[in-house]
Amino acid sequence: MQKQRSAGIYYHLHLVSDSTGETLNAVAKAACAQFDMGHAIEHVYPLVRSRKQLERAIAEIEGTPGLVLHTMVNQELREALEVKCRELGQPSVAVIDPVMNLLGSYLGAEVSHRPGAQHELDAKYFKRIDALNYTMAHDDGQSAETLDRADVILVGVSRTSKTPTCIYLANRGIKTANVPIVLGVSLPDQLFTLKGPLVVGLLASPERLIQIRKNRLLSLNEGAETDYVDLDAVRAEVAFARRLFGEKGWPVIDVTRRSIEETAAAVIALHSRASQPVE
Repeated sequence: MQKQRSAGIYYHLHLVSDSTGETLNAVAKAACAQFDMGHAIEHVYPLVRSRKQLERAIAEIEGTPGLVLHTMVNQELREALEVKCRELGQPSVAVIDPVMNLLGSYLGAEVSHRPGAQHELDAKYFKRIDALNYTMAHDDGQSAETLDRADVILVGVSRTSKTPTCIYLANRGIKTANVPIVLGVSLPDQLFTLKGPLVVGLLASPERLIQIRKNRLLSLNEGAETDYVDLDAVRAEVAFARRLFGEKGWPVIDVTRRSIEETAAAVIALHSRASQPVE
């Protein structure tokens, strides 16, 4: 007799931060993703910087017991939270402590205890904003006349995740444009005369592209009987893209089984190597 599969365990996950909570949310999602049997019910408390704000968070934690993760750097508020968690018998952990302790030991320095220090309006912040503005203005082949100002240009057929990858890269401060490959439509001349930007080709298997495209058409309530999802037509698109990338000597990333983050990481690695000074 086949054993019935468990529907999973639901649990409360409390995320308490004295900053925006972005770091904490990212760590929590990465950790939770490793446990298929568990389903977290998230309770998020950002910008907890006063005793009154902390008390409101503690009241909800007490009402819905679970795990408590925090990034509280204010020592008084941190101790109050941890003491209350011990009283309630609820496990809690300061998620960035191991990294801060290691850095402090290595650098021989004290922690600054500044909430949200990683989000200060420094040069890197404005670089990200500039990159985002550029990327949005150069999505899907727009503004080809200024492609030379990009750091990276992604080229690929439809549904190879060009736009979301560009936005991810822009959030890392990398100006990224993308140019679609459409059979019968000429690519912009500027793409072939560039000196500075790194051009990267994105490929995916025809079968995967068809699957994604059909889902896209369904979401738009459009019919699926077009060359857009015809296997022979899509194979021709992919073959053309592959030949183009080979002729131009552009590095290629197969996104068939990659997430957006994995594709972006591969692009960042290529960009880093391309940016290294030639000895």
